[in-house]
Amino acid sequence: MSAQLINRSPDLARLRGEGYEVAIVNGYLVLDNVPYVDSQRRVRRGKLVSALQMANDVTVRPSDHVAHFEGDHPCDAQGLPLGKIVIGGQSLDLGSGPMQMHMMSSKPAEGYPDYHEKMSAYVALVASHAEALDPDATAMTHRVVETTDAAAPFRLVDTASSRAGVVGVTNRLRGHKVGIVGLGGTGSYILDLISKTPVAAIHIFDDDVFLQHNGFRAPGVPTSDELVARELKVDRWARIYSRLKNGIVPHSVRVTEANVDLLRNLDFVFLSFDAGKDKAAVIDALERFGISFVDVGMGVDVVDDSLIGIVRVTASTPKMREHVHAKNRIPMMGDGLENLYERNIQIGELNAMNACLAVIRWKKYLGFYKDFEGEHFTAYTIDGNHLLNEDVAA
Repeated sequence: MSAQLINRSPDLARLRGEGYEVAIVNGYLVLDNVPYVDSQRRVRRGKLVSALQMANDVTVRPSDHVAHFEGDHPCDAQGLPLGKIVIGGQSLDLGSGPMQMHMMSSKPAEGYPDYHEKMSAYVALVASHAEALDPDATAMTHRVVETTDAAAPFRLVDTASSRAGVVGVTNRLRGHKVGIVGLGGTGSYILDLISKTPVAAIHIFDDDVFLQHNGFRAPGVPTSDELVARELKVDRWARIYSRLKNGIVPHSVRVTEANVDLLRNLDFVFLSFDAGKDKAAVIDALERFGISFVDVGMGVDVVDDSLIGIVRVTASTPKMREHVHAKNRIPMMGDGLENLYERNIQIGELNAMNACLAVIRWKKYLGFYKDFEGEHFTAYTIDGNHLLNEDVAA
């Protein structure tokens, strides 16, 4: 993947063509084997690192002039620290854990037009002192470095995590197999959010067709041709989100007691479908399988020509499951026809909020977000913006 990405960007291809050891690692541009001088006047080798700014996997003008250096403090030929360009230290995570790096700042008047200019300028600032001691010291080794991501969670490079400096935290989501049962308004927003994470697979389950009313409470906007095609929801969403995410697996079935084994090998499941005997059977199976899950739902009513309602998220993990049954935290009976939500009122913002709360709960479960309370039940009341957190795991 890395070689193809480098070839698509003229500035990166130029760096590699000149002999630099260029790699793209977790959204960072890395130049390896850059010679520098340490405080003992020894010529050594380090890494020059820059966050990448890309559009459709092609570099655009760098958004900043800052670079990072992995190694000892770079010095001049006399062993004196390069204090004018090294402005401090910063912890940076390239995917294998936080590492303390030297932060460097050298900004030309007009900024850097591309990454060739930026990286070669920083190489010159550091390596020129090494060359003064060893004329053969050069960063242009002409050694080709291939950096492929075996997991390949995305079709595009994730430059958002590197830009935000949360690569290591994001990696806690890698390798997981997630299921989403039900791709209505909330389920489709859950997919939208999960598709931006590096999970290994997203299995989506629904036997319905995407119709016109679905377009009013789901991410994005359908075209007229898409509505005429009456595409299955799972096929539609898999087609759209596979533009970004690898590992989306559609299942055009309604999950019932008869086929609930489809969920057995998943690590986490989002339940976003109606109450009824199928939900009870699915929850019973997930508990037997030892799989953690989140169930979402909402209740909306008309009062004095306005809507009131509650958005609910219930989590069930091996640490806490009894609240689901003892407190009836998940509705499992009825056909839902008495609820206005089931009559397709367009309330996309509540669907999106329901999905956000559910995904945040999942990310807290995996340690992406700090979880001090361990709540397993959350209810948001529209009137008053009241957020209730209960059922705290011991």
